[in-house]
Amino acid sequence: MSTTYAVPATHRGPELAGQTVVVIGGSAGIGLETARLARTEGADVILTGRNPDRLDRAAAEVGALRSAAFDATDQDALDRFLEELPTPIDHVMVTAGRPYYALLADIDIEQARRSLDEHLWLPIAVARHAVNSVRPGGTLLFVSGTGARRPAPGLAIIGMGTAALPALTANLALELAPVRVNLIAPGFVDTPLSASLLGDDLDKRRDQLRASLPIRRVVGPADVAALAVHIMTNTALTGATYDIDGGQQLLSGS
Repeated sequence: MSTTYAVPATHRGPELAGQTVVVIGGSAGIGLETARLARTEGADVILTGRNPDRLDRAAAEVGALRSAAFDATDQDALDRFLEELPTPIDHVMVTAGRPYYALLADIDIEQARRSLDEHLWLPIAVARHAVNSVRPGGTLLFVSGTGARRPAPGLAIIGMGTAALPALTANLALELAPVRVNLIAPGFVDTPLSASLLGDDLDKRRDQLRASLPIRRVVGPADVAALAVHIMTNTALTGATYDIDGGQQLLSGS
């Protein structure tokens, strides 16, 4: 005679209930998808973006608590936004910026400087404000990438940010503790930014990745958003870089 034991159902409540998530660069792609998931998990979200119309649509779509349209590399505008935030904030995610590719002979110094502002100085500026605005145990979360880890012509500028951000993240995790600091490093993600960079080659790149990646599909913004929210909710995580590329780095010449 066998005995059957009933397994109690597990009910998981919203993991970010009552918390506030700020997404700098939250009007599209990874930032918007993270805001959407954070709202699903019960958080209030505050979005920023450079394009006012696109930001308004994104804020309405996710039911943002508030939004602010400005260029995040404008130090005065960024300072005003951060100083006016309701405190304490629970999590700040920085996704603003786009990669800059150019051969040495073709580098536009102003564009290169802007790219470094977005990928290095913007995180530093946000981190300085996090000391007073992010609650202990909350999260400061940056987004970088894996594509420029392998040297290649045209990757000098973006490669600088790719190499520097893990070191910055680890150091800030010690200096800002108990605020937690982490870095997400995606490979190719199927976002509007990827579409604008690849143009007519987008479908070819998608097909190539579906055929070659170990996961046999293309990584989407929802995948990165799920990792971002996990980092926000898992209070044991700080000072680390989390790759999310579907196994892309395992492939030669990918």
